[in-house]
Amino acid sequence: MNIAVVGAQWGDEGKGKIVDLLAQRFSIVARYQGGHNAGHTVHVGGRKFILRLIPSGILHPGVTCVIGNGVVIDLKALFDEVDELSAAGIGVDGRLLVSDRAHVILPYHRDLDRLSEASLGVKMIGTTSRGIGPAYEDKAGRRGLRVCDLADETALEELVRDGVSRRNRLVHDNALRWEDVFGQARDLGARLRPWVGDVSVALTRAMAESRAILFEGAQGTMLDLDHGTYPYVTSSNATVGGACTGLGVGPRSVHAVLGIAKAYTTRVGEGPFPSELHGAEGDTLRAKGHEFGAVTGRPRRCGWFDAVQVRHAVRVNGLDAVVITKLDVLDGLSTVPICVGYRIGDDICEEFPADLRRLQRCTPVLERQPGWSAPTAGAKRFDGLPAEARAYVERLEQLIGVPVLLISTGAGRDDTVVRNEPLAAAWFGSPMAWI
Repeated sequence: MNIAVVGAQWGDEGKGKIVDLLAQRFSIVARYQGGHNAGHTVHVGGRKFILRLIPSGILHPGVTCVIGNGVVIDLKALFDEVDELSAAGIGVDGRLLVSDRAHVILPYHRDLDRLSEASLGVKMIGTTSRGIGPAYEDKAGRRGLRVCDLADETALEELVRDGVSRRNRLVHDNALRWEDVFGQARDLGARLRPWVGDVSVALTRAMAESRAILFEGAQGTMLDLDHGTYPYVTSSNATVGGACTGLGVGPRSVHAVLGIAKAYTTRVGEGPFPSELHGAEGDTLRAKGHEFGAVTGRPRRCGWFDAVQVRHAVRVNGLDAVVITKLDVLDGLSTVPICVGYRIGDDICEEFPADLRRLQRCTPVLERQPGWSAPTAGAKRFDGLPAEARAYVERLEQLIGVPVLLISTGAGRDDTVVRNEPLAAAWFGSPMAWI
């Protein structure tokens, strides 16, 4: 059974932990979009791993990891990650496949990203300035450089010269030498070559051999280029449709879709956030949840769980179930509000609006649930959670319209509770054997 894992909020939902947890049940973990702005954090054996490009299944020795054509790849960042894993005793040789159709981020993309963000002034998007957006712009503009071009020095030189020339016409502080960019790309491309292949062919063959695939998305639904809070979004499709276009597989290859959502809501960067908390309550959630970017270190904006927004994610992804993460962060609260609608003037809106101006006028309609004082951490079964915590999860299920499959109550693999054992058994086999 092939399953796609997608973020159901604005990213940072805990996808890395869940993919790592599930990966042992799969032959392949395939990443389908985004760049090295992902910060999938996995805690194993007392160590913390932050995975930016390499799929979170890499920590399981028998799992093959795939980087699809929908990903944009900073070669230096990729090899920094490979070297970090190697230093921890985790090798990737024979276990990593990179699409020959994936586009490459080059130094001039980072310069253009910083220039573009600075030019927006007060309307800044809040990008990570890693060159990801400009690389996707070059892809859409049909002037991008792909992994397959790295092996052809003539084509590589022409593409690099054109790219550097465009950069130098726009960035006037100093000129970039195309020779330096070309030399670095050529050398890193040579190192990458043993891992390069046709991902679509490889995945199709794997499925013909009944090898199970876990499709891993980065960012979250609300950062999707088409279905998120445009223009405060990423440059790719973080929703489940990106799995097909970003890996070269058909839609029937995805047998189920699993959304990941925090028990509250966070987002990084600019843009509307209807359930956002300001002041002490937001500061408390941020401190308890350690809500700082794994890659950027930026503080995350925090708010209550937004059922309107998650229902939007359920619909556009066709979610079959969700995982609720960081339930433990809510331990000790006397009440736990849930955003169940948006008030816009005299109207109540129960669907997520496309119009940014309308969205910015929204105020949350809050439903308050009783909190719990006993800790959720350490629980091994759903009935071991405090009664109020169970009621909170059950209310979330009612509001979003799909079952909760798992509940995460901490950073470690073992800090996970199976909420829906029949569904877990149907998807993965006996659930208690892998939690």
